[in-house]
Amino acid sequence: MGHIVYPYYLLFISAISIFADILLKYIRKRKEWFIYKMSGQTALFQLKNVSKVFHTKDSEVRAVDDISLDIFPSEIFGIIGMSGAGKSTLVRTLNRLENVTSGQVIFDGQILGDLSSKELRAQRRSMAMIFQSFNLLTQKTVLANVMLPMKIAHVPHKEQKERALEMLKVVGLENKATAWPAQLSGGQRQRVAIARALAMNPKVLLCDEATSALDPKITEEILSLLKDINKKMNLTIVIITHEMSVVEKICDRVAIISEGRLAEIGSVKEIFTSPKTEAAKHLILPAEKELNPFDITDRRCIRIVFDGREASEPLIANLVEATGEKVNILCANTKSVGGVGFGQMIVELPSEDDAVERVLQYIREKGVNFHEVQLEEVKSV
Repeated sequence: MGHIVYPYYLLFISAISIFADILLKYIRKRKEWFIYKMSGQTALFQLKNVSKVFHTKDSEVRAVDDISLDIFPSEIFGIIGMSGAGKSTLVRTLNRLENVTSGQVIFDGQILGDLSSKELRAQRRSMAMIFQSFNLLTQKTVLANVMLPMKIAHVPHKEQKERALEMLKVVGLENKATAWPAQLSGGQRQRVAIARALAMNPKVLLCDEATSALDPKITEEILSLLKDINKKMNLTIVIITHEMSVVEKICDRVAIISEGRLAEIGSVKEIFTSPKTEAAKHLILPAEKELNPFDITDRRCIRIVFDGREASEPLIANLVEATGEKVNILCANTKSVGGVGFGQMIVELPSEDDAVERVLQYIREKGVNFHEVQLEEVKSV
């Protein structure tokens, strides 16, 4: 009677396939890091222990307090914080509109604080900036507004016009070249501001609350435009905002600023799924308006986060069936984070400790990301 030879090579192939799949997922998650390391690129911006102190008659205000971070070429980097957190002051140190009180800001290998006025002007040509208020000259046409930085830099007039028309085409306003700013909508004015910022072919675009004055639909269009420009022109973009939805829409990494200090930094997906600091939770947790006022509870609550693949399984229904324990969904929503669909829900746990442990153990076994939250954290958002 012959022996059945088990094809062990199939097990080997299966193990290799599983390992490759895990490695691929890890590389995708850390793709920016791998790109920078493999290419040998250094950070475009390096902030080393940067502080900025404003002195008043009776006191001092530490707007930026000992912040260190790197911003890499071709990434979209978000800086977010509540009003008064110091984020706008921080971004103004990037192009030395504000001189730092201590520490160093290094741009493209050069310490900005060591540059002469002439050298600083030359470096600033590689940095463009757009603002909430657009800052267009009302007495000049759209084309003339876009040509203005090139005129100041003494670029030949023919080249100015060609480049300006090219940038207007990039932002979808090639048919508005002869229009006046007063004839444009808010979204169109911001597009002109973006075209003007791109005219000198900068290495980085700094956006200080650039969408705060726009309605949600126009904000979506401007963010899509910025993401498209980032991809097509390999342009580094730094976005200053107080809105987490802006960061979730287009940023690769984000720094959370709280009371002038760096509270947390990481990929947008990491911080959305697993916020570690109170400042991050305050920005990410669902707002009080999403909670049912009749559902306010003293019981323990958890925040569950899942992506589109995990959402295909009815987690709560299966949990109740498997454990026999009931949980109460206080609120839930979905959103796109870095182009990937994510969902989150705040769930009230059972009152008994052993029942809570059964519920949490089931969720752990399913590999779904969750962390415990205090309802006060959600209510204060």
